[in-house]
Amino acid sequence: MVTALGRLTLSEYLNYENGTDTLYELVNGELIPMSLGSGLHSDLAEFLHDEFTVEIKRVGLPWTAKQMTVGIQSPQRGRWDTCRIPDVTVLPIEQWQQLRSKQEAIITLNEPPPLLVVEVVSKSTKIVDYRAKRSEYTVLGIPEYWIVDPLAGKITICELIKGFYDTTEFSALDEIRSPTFKELRLTVAEEGRRQEAPTHP
Repeated sequence: MVTALGRLTLSEYLNYENGTDTLYELVNGELIPMSLGSGLHSDLAEFLHDEFTVEIKRVGLPWTAKQMTVGIQSPQRGRWDTCRIPDVTVLPIEQWQQLRSKQEAIITLNEPPPLLVVEVVSKSTKIVDYRAKRSEYTVLGIPEYWIVDPLAGKITICELIKGFYDTTEFSALDEIRSPTFKELRLTVAEEGRRQEAPTHP
């Protein structure tokens, strides 16, 4: 779904307000409402955000994890801007402190890329997550990109090596191996079970 507005520049996008709580990505100058996704989509993003946060604190890393908070300006294709908002972004604390002082927390092209980004696949975003965003994140030099696909029951980790993403797929009982979080121990099946498990106060 695309809004009926004309194309916007990045500056216009950052200042856009329509009086609703709808979150938009900017894609080639067009506002694209971000799908709410399923409850599982939100649970997976929250779960990974929390796991990263715990691991960052456990190891004592100078990083932070943010869920649907940080925008990333992508390289232009033609004259129009694109700005993505990953489901989870991991970045240095110092970089976050600089971002939060801005009107909008957007990592622009002249700034260092985040350390890791996560996109959780839904039916409406599958092609974008696997193709467009992978291509954009490669060009931006993001070291690690997770494609979490509950539809296929797998996680694809893309590691940037010499300017290209090498991909490794994990499913079922495979232990996820992250180049960024080297000591993190998770399996795809475990992640699914934790989302299905009831919570108690």
